Amino acid sequence: MAAEAGARQEVGPAKRARKARARFDYALVLAVAALLVIGLMMVYSATFDWSYQVHGNSFLIASRQFMWVGLGVVALIAVALTPYDWWQQAAVPVMGVTLVLLISVLFVGEEIFGAKRSFLGGSIQPGELAKLTMVIYVAAWLTSKGDQIRDVTYGLVPFAVLIGVVAGLIVAQPDVSTSVMIVLTALVMFFFAGADIVQLAVSGVVSVITFLVLINQFPHAKRRLTEWMEVWGDPTRVSYHIRQALIAMGSGGPVGVGLGEGKQKLGFLPTPHTDSIFAVLGEEMGLFGCLIVIGLFVLLAYRGFRIARESPDAFAALLACGVTCWLVFQALVNVAVVTGLLPFTGVALPFISSGGSSMVVSLAGVGLLLSISRGKRIGKRTQGRIGKALQPATLDRRWGDGGPRLSRPGRGTGTRHTRHTSRRR
Repeated sequence: MAAEAGARQEVGPAKRARKARARFDYALVLAVAALLVIGLMMVYSATFDWSYQVHGNSFLIASRQFMWVGLGVVALIAVALTPYDWWQQAAVPVMGVTLVLLISVLFVGEEIFGAKRSFLGGSIQPGELAKLTMVIYVAAWLTSKGDQIRDVTYGLVPFAVLIGVVAGLIVAQPDVSTSVMIVLTALVMFFFAGADIVQLAVSGVVSVITFLVLINQFPHAKRRLTEWMEVWGDPTRVSYHIRQALIAMGSGGPVGVGLGEGKQKLGFLPTPHTDSIFAVLGEEMGLFGCLIVIGLFVLLAYRGFRIARESPDAFAALLACGVTCWLVFQALVNVAVVTGLLPFTGVALPFISSGGSSMVVSLAGVGLLLSISRGKRIGKRTQGRIGKALQPATLDRRWGDGGPRLSRPGRGTGTRHTRHTSRRR
């Protein structure tokens, strides 16, 4: 009787924990929704004068962003309702499609500003899709390897080849900034999966050297890096783009000049609706508005890593970690570029900058986080028929034995209970 009572006491909290995980993460939804609303306002503010002068309609250019946000929300809902472990099974076909698109864009893609990165007038960029695809594929690949990722021949070498192929195809467009984001996100996922620290450090050094060599092969990238380095010795030599962005940020003051009242977007600030939209935000909404946006990204990071920490299996944990790192790193790079802390590079601010494929893919990534937070798996349906889960928790271990570094409460107790049961048998 005492044992049965103890079992009932253990089942109650576990059942409540499962129910808590089976809900949408409303805090994450609210953070993303707020970023989308701010983004739509800023895109309209940054384009209404340009749109009126070119098309005679102040809303025409911004209306495209509303369309892409609508498509992105549909993608978010569809992905959120899909069991997250379905992507583990579909990782190889999805990666195959992405590789085909990355190769195709080099031959039949539209050339814009000397780069072949997109189809349909720049709206569809395979490089943006590769960010999400790589997170899915790397999470599935790392989960399948288990402890073997600490073996150079089974872990580091195949991992480097995999990342190198995708990054190389993107660099060939050329698009160095997107390839840097993909490599950085993949390395962080490799670390959280339990990779050897020495191997990871060597990989990081090799990656930095490789990108420095590649940058020297592209005149525009080399010029931007040189200009950024010269500023540290002589602040008066700041590049035109960064100068205009800093003027916009400084003109805003604490509360900004008012929505739509900014001046730098009127022919002074390059690409005000995409790469430089944070500068427009700083001018019109001031320091207060910038802090709100940064705070929303901090909330997104917190909820994303919490979803990873509470994930029911290793694949879900790595997937949530990868999506969160990708979105947060991209936001950090955009803000750092606009404020002059990094060399200028064309990285969009997620959910805020104007863009088609970037918006849809980013919202699909949020859909993955929501799917993981719900805890719905294909394996649960299969478990009832074959008596076991589709994917065993092969990576449910601690730091000391090479397991993932994303710990979750209650895992150690469950492991000890299983070991004691096996001994009694």
